[in-house]
Amino acid sequence: MATLQWDDKLQLDLPELDTVHREFVDLLTHAESADDAALLALWHTIVSHTEEHFAMENRWMLATGFAPDNCHFHQHQAVLDILRDGAAKGAQGDLAAIRAMIPDLAHWFSYHAKTMDAALVYHLQSTGFDIHAQPVAAAPTPAAASTGCGCH
Repeated sequence: MATLQWDDKLQLDLPELDTVHREFVDLLTHAESADDAALLALWHTIVSHTEEHFAMENRWMLATGFAPDNCHFHQHQAVLDILRDGAAKGAQGDLAAIRAMIPDLAHWFSYHAKTMDAALVYHLQSTGFDIHAQPVAAAPTPAAASTGCGCH
């Protein structure tokens, strides 16, 4: 059984984010069961997917008044640094380092989605931000930037 499986507790009722989250869970599940020959390429896919995923969330946060140095941004950067470190170790033949990261990443993701990302979705909904109709450049400017983790 995979360390992380998609369930309703991970659903945030923002289809674009739910889709990206489900893809991440699927990629992590595949990595967990991948043989050595496939693991590094799959890890690179996870890194690329996560870069795009976090960039999307970061754009939404900036567009709705988060300060660029808030803890949600910092957590994204820290996780990307860890993923990239895993890719570097894997490229040197240390696949055990990647395998050791998978359960920790699964645990982190479950908690992050249920807390910080859930708070972000609530924030987007409470500000009336429409990710489809409102380009990021045209988002309303808040009175003050949020420096928290997404829980106004």
